[in-house]
Amino acid sequence: MTVDSSSEPADLAARAAEKHVVVIGGGVGGLIAARECAKVGMRVTLLEEADAVGGAIRRAELGGVVVDAGAESFATRGGHVRALLQELGLTDRIVAPEAGSAWLAGIPGVGAAPLPVGGILGVPANPFQDDVRRVIGWSGAWRAYLDRVRPPLTIGHQLSLGKLVASRMGAKVRDRLVAPVTTGVYSASPDDVDVDVAAPGLNAALTRVGSLSGAVQALREGAAGAAKAPGAAVEGLTGGMGVLVDALVEDLERLGAEVRTGVRVRSLRRAAATWTIDAEIEPDAEAEAAEDEVPTEGLSLDADAVIVATSEEAARSLLISGAPALADAAPSSSPEIEIVTLLLDASGLSPAPRGTGVLTVPGSHIAKALTHSTAKWGWLRDAAGGREIVRVSFGAQGEPAATADLNDDDAALLALREASALLGVPLAPANLLAAHRARYVQSQPASIIGSGERRAAARAAVQAVPGLAVVGAWLAGTGLAQVIPDAKDEADRLRRALLWD
Repeated sequence: MTVDSSSEPADLAARAAEKHVVVIGGGVGGLIAARECAKVGMRVTLLEEADAVGGAIRRAELGGVVVDAGAESFATRGGHVRALLQELGLTDRIVAPEAGSAWLAGIPGVGAAPLPVGGILGVPANPFQDDVRRVIGWSGAWRAYLDRVRPPLTIGHQLSLGKLVASRMGAKVRDRLVAPVTTGVYSASPDDVDVDVAAPGLNAALTRVGSLSGAVQALREGAAGAAKAPGAAVEGLTGGMGVLVDALVEDLERLGAEVRTGVRVRSLRRAAATWTIDAEIEPDAEAEAAEDEVPTEGLSLDADAVIVATSEEAARSLLISGAPALADAAPSSSPEIEIVTLLLDASGLSPAPRGTGVLTVPGSHIAKALTHSTAKWGWLRDAAGGREIVRVSFGAQGEPAATADLNDDDAALLALREASALLGVPLAPANLLAAHRARYVQSQPASIIGSGERRAAARAAVQAVPGLAVVGAWLAGTGLAQVIPDAKDEADRLRRALLWD
């Protein structure tokens, strides 16, 4: 788009001040998009249905300790999150995880063992490496070695990570090493993971080197990361990821944006160049407790543009009339995930018997993963004052969370039993001091086969409508490292159209 360089800054500021943008949804994508519009002087109103903003970034208080109940860290790739934290003055809060490898649990004939180092998505560079052989056994190691001597026939053309690994290195590598990683990270089977998206450059290296293990080694050496443990490329914040949400809200208020929670948007409609947003103001908890029936207050807003930052299901419902072409873009399949966080009085956990967390071989345990939070984050260990905090995750693609139909108490007890099994330490109900349960729909990762095409079709349908943008994980892919730059780009596209078209 060509910008009129003859316009004076004062004229631009005046045009911006005349524009009203309504952002629907207060997850990180919505907060970022709102901030980008507010930074140029636009009037911004953000509406969030829940009683707090943050989306997948949630927090809970257990025994006086504030913990992350949703996202607990961010991927360092691309530098996008760190750049934002620097803008917000939070650089001094950035912390790396404590040293220590994750473990695997549910290994047939072995039980539990450290997750091997030096691989990519669980694919090893050397199948005879001691920690690899411990997981897949001698038979698995020799089968994986055939990858080195097989002819390269159709190398470089396999889309599915699971099928590629199984064909080159065998089922044990796929099922015992790769599947726990993809299930724990993406909530998906390796057969559904796109090699080119999840491990960029792997197919090309495979074609060049001639073997999958050799390709892994070449990429690791090229990235100077061969010595790093799996999961090392993440960072967190002292005090938890909620610190980021607080800083974004504070910055929005400084910029003059209005952030309103407890507002449920019912419909969107567009007439000429104006959007009308009809919503209801949800009664607060105190009002609901005081009266049997609390009348719902209506709210109607007009805007020059709308940014929808909700879940995929909610976005599609709101945009039935505003962006009808979106119905032609196939929806994604997003698993429902539950995280149960436990505060424990259990001295047996203080040595971190199984590192900073545990991934499970699919089908071997009810839980898909566990994070030993007080072993992973030094700031949290200090705040816990000798107590231990673990997070147990349930649910994956095509597999509902085992806790879904349980009440909170039973869900906590199931999580406690799983924690005991995964960590190899006896844990009884008497060890449980407090628990918190969080439910959310995990947007389909960008690495799932076909996800890119679905997202592109949905985005094209949205961008064809003037004055409309959609942001969030269901279009950007999961994780702050993808949501943040995507929200910035979409907000920039929208504000340029408002100011220059």
